Amino acid sequence: MSAPNDVLCALADDYYVPVYRPRRIVLERGRGSRIFDIGGREYVDFGGGIAVNALGHAHPALVEALTAQAQRLWHTSNVFVSEPPLRLAQELVEASGFARRVFLCNSGAEANEAAIKLARRWATAQGREPERRVILSFRGSFHGRTLATVTATAQPKYQEGFEPLPGGFRYSDFNDLDAAEAAMAAGDVCAVLVEPVQGEGGVMPATEDFLQGLRALCDRHGALLMLDEIQCGMGRTGRLFACEGYAVVPDVVTLAKALGGGMPIGAMLAGPKASETLQFGAHGTTFGGNPMAAAVARVVLRELSSAALRANVERQAAAIRAALARVDAEFGLFAEVRGRGLMIGAQLRPRHAGKAAEILDRCVDHGLLMLQAGPDVLRFVPALNIDDVDVADGMARLQAALRDFVAG
Repeated sequence: MSAPNDVLCALADDYYVPVYRPRRIVLERGRGSRIFDIGGREYVDFGGGIAVNALGHAHPALVEALTAQAQRLWHTSNVFVSEPPLRLAQELVEASGFARRVFLCNSGAEANEAAIKLARRWATAQGREPERRVILSFRGSFHGRTLATVTATAQPKYQEGFEPLPGGFRYSDFNDLDAAEAAMAAGDVCAVLVEPVQGEGGVMPATEDFLQGLRALCDRHGALLMLDEIQCGMGRTGRLFACEGYAVVPDVVTLAKALGGGMPIGAMLAGPKASETLQFGAHGTTFGGNPMAAAVARVVLRELSSAALRANVERQAAAIRAALARVDAEFGLFAEVRGRGLMIGAQLRPRHAGKAAEILDRCVDHGLLMLQAGPDVLRFVPALNIDDVDVADGMARLQAALRDFVAG
């Protein structure tokens, strides 16, 4: 590698809190679904900043929105009103068809934190005692890294060493409606928090019966149905909101990642049942609704709402699945390929368990940036506007990387 690459990686080793283990390349610039390191080497990007760069890198309309807003107003705080976040909130409500009000924040964890607080305050307004304000979530989920959201994340590996964890959370098995019904039988659950497609849990889609059944259980027990669409929302599944593909109307939806197209932003959308719950002083954030982030998000929302983009998601998802089938016919690596839209997980067979990270290293060697979803799953979350050439090239590079992996 070039000297500047090594120097920068060494600085990262010295100065970052070592909670990450980034690969030893330094990315410098991108255009569409291609990205370049500081040595000028090109990569096809199938990771999209963990499903963030829904329109790829340096999308002209996003660059224009950001630079125009940067010359007007950067930040005001929520002590005052500015137009970009106000218009974004209006457009999210109108696009959703189920929301009444929006809380803007900076990240997915903050959006879920707001949803958790809303659920507890809503239950309080219903006259429920603290012990009857339980939030139910599901094993394999991922809801964030704050202390409350990591507790809602029903994966012990994210919680270990941070005890004592906040109380009032309960876990059940994903896609097991009978188990969820048993978990709610005591009548103390005030909200159910669930991802329509689990991301970090291995790209695992909810079944229609499960999500629709949760809606019915929430109605029966007087609980809110809160959908975490931080990774699977904003066009990722081929619908603007993932819940549209399940014919389920939620009470709360949380968004982030793709909503900003690369700008940090999150949102909690509240339906009529709970839209008036959080009143003056009940919650807040300094940077939430930042005018620059909101100006970009408005353009992202417009682009992601187009029929042409939805058609592209379906076409490229089919192309990736077809290529994975051809790769599997050659190497026999995958036990299952699953997901919805351009959120695809390829589960490695047991004999290759734990080898996803090694495969990703091989991918980097061949100029492909990929993600994993746990130790056994290759995760595909490219830009939603990725074109035929980039998909074909990326899958060819994956095939070459897997050939090296199999050869040992």
